[in-house]
Amino acid sequence: MSNVHVFDHPLIQHKLAVLRDRNTGTKMFRELVSEIAMLMCYEATRDLPLEEVDVETPVAVAHCRHISGKKLAVVPILRAGLGMVDGMVTMMPSVKVGHVGLYRDPETLEPVKYYFKMPPDIAERDAIIVDPMLATGGSAVAAAGFLKEAGVKHIKLMCIIGAPEGVEKVQEAHPDVDIYLAALDDHLNEHGYIVPGLGDAGDRIFGTK
Repeated sequence: MSNVHVFDHPLIQHKLAVLRDRNTGTKMFRELVSEIAMLMCYEATRDLPLEEVDVETPVAVAHCRHISGKKLAVVPILRAGLGMVDGMVTMMPSVKVGHVGLYRDPETLEPVKYYFKMPPDIAERDAIIVDPMLATGGSAVAAAGFLKEAGVKHIKLMCIIGAPEGVEKVQEAHPDVDIYLAALDDHLNEHGYIVPGLGDAGDRIFGTK
């Protein structure tokens, strides 16, 4: 799993433990998803290119570095992915946000697209797909496919919890997509839920369970 990155940072792991707890309420859950996304964003953007720049401080000229014009887009998979956007935007205030609307057919477990809206220059941007859960992998595979059809050349997938089945499906369909996780769990159950997981992320974020 050379293109799978599982973060072991203590802050991420601590927040993830509270996130999993069935007794964590909607407000706290929503805040934790955003905070974990922000911390994961810090790690997932570690490879952004830098260029030299001179900055005049009140004392002298400092030789610094800043990001060299790399254009990014954050693409949440609706609806649960919306919970990760604020944390990402906090880290990257000028980032553009696209949206992919997918739902999973309860019978086939396959993704069904109902919405796709991207920044007009999406083909010139690197995209980070965000979704709290990488379960069967169907939605992530579909979203990455739609972005490639729109001309995106470089795609990352950032999920808080992943299942081995989902990781394998994404790797098979899109071996060029790097996967970033806070945890890689054990397996999927017969209903397509991650075990031990945290239940339905969308329901817990929006209080609809």
